[in-house]
Amino acid sequence: MVSSVSHFILLSFSSSWEIQMVYFVVFSVIYMLTLMGNASIVCAVRWDRHLHTPMYILLGNFSFLEICYVTTTVPNMLANFLSETKTITFVGCFVQFYFFFSFGCDEGFYLCIMAFDRYLAICRPLHYPTIMTTHLCTGLVIFGWSCGFVLFLIPVVLISQLSYCGPNIIDHFVCDPVPLMALSCSKAHTTKLIYSTFNTIFMVGTFIFILISYALVIISVLRIPSAAGKHKAFSTCASHLAVVILFFGSVMMMYVRPGSEQPVGFQKVVTLFYSVITPLINPLIYSLRNKDMKAALRKVLVTKRASHKT
Repeated sequence: MVSSVSHFILLSFSSSWEIQMVYFVVFSVIYMLTLMGNASIVCAVRWDRHLHTPMYILLGNFSFLEICYVTTTVPNMLANFLSETKTITFVGCFVQFYFFFSFGCDEGFYLCIMAFDRYLAICRPLHYPTIMTTHLCTGLVIFGWSCGFVLFLIPVVLISQLSYCGPNIIDHFVCDPVPLMALSCSKAHTTKLIYSTFNTIFMVGTFIFILISYALVIISVLRIPSAAGKHKAFSTCASHLAVVILFFGSVMMMYVRPGSEQPVGFQKVVTLFYSVITPLINPLIYSLRNKDMKAALRKVLVTKRASHKT
């Protein structure tokens, strides 16, 4: 369909110029801390040979994915805080839409893969080395990165083919499909149904897979005779579960329920939580509860200090 709209206006968090500057500083700090935290985990996994195991390889990829995920939205949001027009081109809006939700899907798949890895390590410890081979681990890494980009082509193409003839104002800080479909001047009932079904199947399916994996893990942990063994297993799983709850809890609040029933402010806050705050918190969750990761991060810091001194 033909659209007369060449660009959209992302209102973001509309307020006075002074408040916009406060937002700019706050989100700049959050973005830098997110990059530093996740990059530290990526470097630790890359440089410490003790972390060259499937669990940490998956964690390193997940942290790099978080960097890509937050970069799809925050730089544009920061630019909007300094802009008077707050415009984004039609193509740019859908490119952001595609990458933002593709990386979001990949994050869900990676949480499933990491849950599967913990299931094998705890429930099938004797068979773990023969099952989780380098070949399988590499395949899972590729699967985790590619699935979101393949699957999300469908909703992006469908929504981009709707007719947009004005208005072009999106009361959000990201090109979200819910306000985009609301702006369409063509009938979007089928597209909305397909998009809602897609989201529900993806989120509920991945969440159930993770819950089943960790239910089996908890049952196996409870059978471990030693208290130290139980504590170690629970400590590892607790980090993963915390990330799962943060991500899926906020995403399901946003997308499983009909978007039209939710206030705009609520949509912004929830989207902000899972797209900006969660990537900031995740490195803290994984590093603070993991002795091996903390030791590797210390090595990275010591190496950097030594290189600076020389």
